[in-house]
Amino acid sequence: MEQTFPANHNDMSLSVVIPVYKAEQNLPFLINSLTSTLKSLKYNYEVILVNDGSPDRSWPVIRDLAGQYPEVRGINLMRNYGQHNALLCGIRAAINPVIITMDDDGEHPPDQIPLLIAALSEDCDVVYGAPAQLQHGLLRNLASLITKFVLQSSMGADVATKISAFRAFRTELRDAFTVHQGPYINLDVLLTWGTTRFVAVTVRHDQRRVGQSNYTVMKLITHAFNMLTGYSSRPLQVASIIGFTFTLFGIGIFLFVIGRYLIEGGSVPGFPFLASIVAIFSGVQLFALGVIGEYLSRMHFRLMDRPTYIVREQIKTERQDR
Repeated sequence: MEQTFPANHNDMSLSVVIPVYKAEQNLPFLINSLTSTLKSLKYNYEVILVNDGSPDRSWPVIRDLAGQYPEVRGINLMRNYGQHNALLCGIRAAINPVIITMDDDGEHPPDQIPLLIAALSEDCDVVYGAPAQLQHGLLRNLASLITKFVLQSSMGADVATKISAFRAFRTELRDAFTVHQGPYINLDVLLTWGTTRFVAVTVRHDQRRVGQSNYTVMKLITHAFNMLTGYSSRPLQVASIIGFTFTLFGIGIFLFVIGRYLIEGGSVPGFPFLASIVAIFSGVQLFALGVIGEYLSRMHFRLMDRPTYIVREQIKTERQDR
């Protein structure tokens, strides 16, 4: 049955999923602000905190918060699997018809959630909260933009350049990737398996209260590379185009040598010229083999049936168990 949303968004039931990593100092403020905002808006809600193998005291803090707030649930993973893997765990555990995802650092203001809900209409299945202004450094912002352009290639959606970890989407979309498993997960690509109706709204983006972002420039670049080779055939296409281009280049060199021999009666002198041509073609071949090797490694890990995540412990209140 098709689900429709009431005009009064106060009747909305939400599952807020937050992946947690090194956030012991941020969590108390975030949960207090989040629960206060959702209660004032009179939403029915639950908050799912997924501890992604944090080396600090994040899990004990989650335990305390779950005892203090009846709406808070805690899931503790066996080790660090990655942000999107932790998100997928929380999404599969959600019980309400609409899911909100947000970071654990306080950069996503809870009072902006109504903007996402308002945009989640019958004509839209996924809403991103695009920040009005990025709060990170130049290199981090540049790496984020590169990642978004790569994601646009993988998603095939124009809204990819405005994606954010601050999302709202219909829980039923998870049916499209119920059995998906593997070490490399990207939630935004998985959502495209269930819908093409995306939209982005501009929201406020606050500064992180404590600590620094766990996403470094190198991690963002690695994440972009994993997206390309894990969910897109574009690198193979690029390798094919480069190979075809240099094949034409080689044919051109061959015709030049033959033409010079026929016209001038001599060959093109010089070992460096021949060596450079050999080096170019060898480099192209190695590049193409490297791209193919990356795809083969992804297939290898997928065939190993490595789990996306393993849950060590869950915390549920009595109200949630009923």
